Amino acid sequence: MSTTEDGVDVGVGRTALMVAAARAIETHRADSLAEDPYAEHFVRAAPVSAGWPVRPEEVPDGDADPLWGRLARYFGLRTRVFDDFLLRSAHGGARQVVLFGAGLDTRAMRLDWPSGVTVFELDRAPVLDFKQRVLDGLGARSRAVRVPVGVDLGHDWAPALAGGGFTPGVPTAWLAEGLVMYLTPEAEQRLVRTADRLSAGGSTLAYETKPRPTSPAMVACPLYTGTRARLDIDLVALFDPGPRPDSAADLAARGWSTTTRTPFDFTARHGRGPAPEPDDVLADNRWVFAEKPPASG
Repeated sequence: MSTTEDGVDVGVGRTALMVAAARAIETHRADSLAEDPYAEHFVRAAPVSAGWPVRPEEVPDGDADPLWGRLARYFGLRTRVFDDFLLRSAHGGARQVVLFGAGLDTRAMRLDWPSGVTVFELDRAPVLDFKQRVLDGLGARSRAVRVPVGVDLGHDWAPALAGGGFTPGVPTAWLAEGLVMYLTPEAEQRLVRTADRLSAGGSTLAYETKPRPTSPAMVACPLYTGTRARLDIDLVALFDPGPRPDSAADLAARGWSTTTRTPFDFTARHGRGPAPEPDDVLADNRWVFAEKPPASG
């Protein structure tokens, strides 16, 4: 999208602020699953989001609020699960981390990386520029080598990644969090196949997908009507309506081992997070984890 507000893309960029607000709320919960001390500063720095809640006590209905309760709990759980995935990968030998659609997340700063890890943050340049201005104002320091890469992930992003210093022969952890459902099926297939081509043995990949991205029930769901009415973010309209490819099967055919989980699997594992509800739009969400076997010989 070309239109910007205060250096942040309207639409997809505004969703980054929404997720940052959710991470801020999660950070201040007594039973927090993930902590991001920078998240609230992004929310307060953008006029469009300056009045949004960043603490649980600022949400009058608490977890009963579909937007800042249940959806925020979902984002908190997702953050924790993918944080754990990336740290396992890094401690298992991955020395490069590629975050597709990195948005306003600060994993390079807030996670305890082993030495020698480089984190590549791929997103639209206005989002990364806004993020950098806020981080500079806070004097934030990275715990890994951090390389922002401004790129449109709907197109060929590999040259920009290479220009940032990415090395194909080094084991890499790839993450597409909150991205794939916005891509066309062709862009999703290109992402997966390019990651496979650039991955050394021992690399890992995780992504979030929604096999049925749109439906009448979803349009009317309070979780999504709330984002439209209260934040002027129409998530359903941003989702690509085309049938999603089976990228897990594609990876398996290329020799990767894959595991698919629901968010509720991790709610049960951690003892907190969103629980299933009748006619639940979150029930369609899937989190896929894949590993490329080490080269033989």
